[in-house]
Amino acid sequence: MDRNQSRRQVAAMKQSLFDQGLLDEQFIQLEELQDDANPNFVEEIVTLHYRDSSRLISSIEQALKERNPLDFNKLDTLMHQFKGSSSSIGAKKVKAECNLFREYCRVGNAEGCMRSFQQLKKEYAALRKKLEAYFQLARQAGPQETACRSK
Repeated sequence: MDRNQSRRQVAAMKQSLFDQGLLDEQFIQLEELQDDANPNFVEEIVTLHYRDSSRLISSIEQALKERNPLDFNKLDTLMHQFKGSSSSIGAKKVKAECNLFREYCRVGNAEGCMRSFQQLKKEYAALRKKLEAYFQLARQAGPQETACRSK
């Protein structure tokens, strides 16, 4: 496969992540910060996000197990941190699920928190898998001239 065809595949894969509502414009803004001096900047940021956010997921899981009663303020604080980290990489569906979880915290809905957290973990894992495939394809295609979202 030639380099141009590889780049078209990368662009199509990225566009599909936007079309599926998985990413938002923050991802493009990260790509715009990437340059020849740091050609893997976005991948490094996303890798750091997943490494750090796994600690938050564990903390939320632990807090959800402490059910007598649930500490909704603690859960909301943890989810606020997770949402901020997810927003920084443009994880649109994950961020939306964080908002829903936090709303359940505000109204004291334990079952809503549990359901929302399960959905959040699914969205989180799905995006991680797709971004890993995207970055692998991007590495194979080589450096990009632009970091603009294809229309």
